Amino acid sequence: MRYFLALILLACGLSVAAQTGLPPAPYADRQLDDPAKEEAARNLMDELRCLKCQSQSIADSNAPMAGDMRSQVRERIAAGETPEQVRDWLIDRYGSWVSYDPPMTPTTWPLWIAPIILLIAALLLAKGRFRRKKDKK
Repeated sequence: MRYFLALILLACGLSVAAQTGLPPAPYADRQLDDPAKEEAARNLMDELRCLKCQSQSIADSNAPMAGDMRSQVRERIAAGETPEQVRDWLIDRYGSWVSYDPPMTPTTWPLWIAPIILLIAALLLAKGRFRRKKDKK
């Protein structure tokens, strides 16, 4: 029993030690002074996926990684980069998966074409199904 209790305490201690002691990124939760630049940063943050949460944008996520990405977006836009340049930089750094609107490349074109092919297949199946019902009557 003592070993089990020691193991639990060790596991709890490791999880606490795993927490980062670094201060949060400077612009993680602080807005830019220029409203136009802040709006551009916000719009871009809504289009970028949190790498840790995966189902949230970096604007909505509370993960430290998302805070770092928000800060990077704000810092780069404050320095004069366009949202497209910042998005391209993040895609170069993390891959096209970071964007909710990935560019069409040879590796992503099946993702863009698959819904169209599935829609055409569904229409053809439905057409054949309705035709068979008419022929039976």
